[in-house]
Amino acid sequence: MQTELAAFIRDTPQGREADAILRKCVHCGFCTATCPTYQLLGDELDGPRGRIYLIKQALEGAPVTAKTRLHLDRCLTCRACESTCPSGVQYGRLADIGRELVEQRVPRGAWQRGVRAALAFALPRRVLFGALLRLGRMFRFLFPGLVPAPAAPAGAWPAPRHARRMLVLAGCVQPALAPRINAAAARVLDRCGISLIEAPGAGCCGALRFHLNLHEQGRDDMRALIDAWWPAVARGEIEAIVMTASGCGSTVKEYGHLLAHDPAYRDKAARISALTRDLSEVIPAQAIPGRAGLGRIACHSPCSLQHGQQLRGGVEALLARAGFELTPVPDAHLCCGSAGTYSILQPALSRELRTRKLAALQSGMPVGIVTANIGCLTHLQGGTSTPVCHWVELLDEALQG
Repeated sequence: MQTELAAFIRDTPQGREADAILRKCVHCGFCTATCPTYQLLGDELDGPRGRIYLIKQALEGAPVTAKTRLHLDRCLTCRACESTCPSGVQYGRLADIGRELVEQRVPRGAWQRGVRAALAFALPRRVLFGALLRLGRMFRFLFPGLVPAPAAPAGAWPAPRHARRMLVLAGCVQPALAPRINAAAARVLDRCGISLIEAPGAGCCGALRFHLNLHEQGRDDMRALIDAWWPAVARGEIEAIVMTASGCGSTVKEYGHLLAHDPAYRDKAARISALTRDLSEVIPAQAIPGRAGLGRIACHSPCSLQHGQQLRGGVEALLARAGFELTPVPDAHLCCGSAGTYSILQPALSRELRTRKLAALQSGMPVGIVTANIGCLTHLQGGTSTPVCHWVELLDEALQG
């Protein structure tokens, strides 16, 4: 694709990166076949190729409107298009640049600004979010289906006793929504000879605010998380940083890129990214004793795992080895509609995507559904009575017999 970026952005880091990405696009349209919003709406501008043209026009100085912003807002950033693209177009990074520019050029109305500001303020703050969730559960009868049910107790967390140690991200919303996930991961890894540790003060990974186009606030969250982890990393006390939420993992693995122009943090960020592993990458398959007849389950692979991190089949292999029967899931590459705050900001599209995803997941008649991301878990459970949990919770139960 030929480009001629406007002077205001041409020689900036964002401009140079966007120009390189745009020039890789050959207009083939393969991406439209795997784009969830294009499949729903059938509009070229609601597919990756159309959005790339909109971003290109904005970068070249053409006027942008609320319609431009709407088509970019409707994008889930699921990155299925990146898995499909034969030219290696890094659409997710281009979308971040384009959205930030359009956000600056086309101010939102007071209501939209208020909703986004509330999400950016409340969700990354673990204590505040937990308090709001408890309040919501007290009045859950007034909002059926909107407030998640109370979570199961976390259970025992093994004391550190192994030479091999790894950090795990507690996160911002997961401790309140599903405290059992990290505890289950700690129990499973303890059986593998690895002690899992949460660092004090390690909060939001920055993805929430960054994907609300509050890039600098998101980067501040990233810096704060690096600061919380760095003492253990610098002392060589841990061999990896484990992610039990694939959405966070996808972001933290890109810290080296996202903070590349921050001289105070770029080297630390690159080190953190290099240490980061999804939970499925650190559990050795040989440590899982095989059994039979543990039940039929459907596995939902989050977009942040299969497209963002390009990890496929690892979770399924561990569960199959443990003795679970995995049911087939048609169109497993498509997004469930959660996508961070998307389910709140684009509720109609999100619900339709969830309906389609649940139909695919339940087509094999499973007794339960597992996933690898807290957002997907909560979103899917809100649309079905079939139990939905994190896959490591199921594995933990199986290993306990």
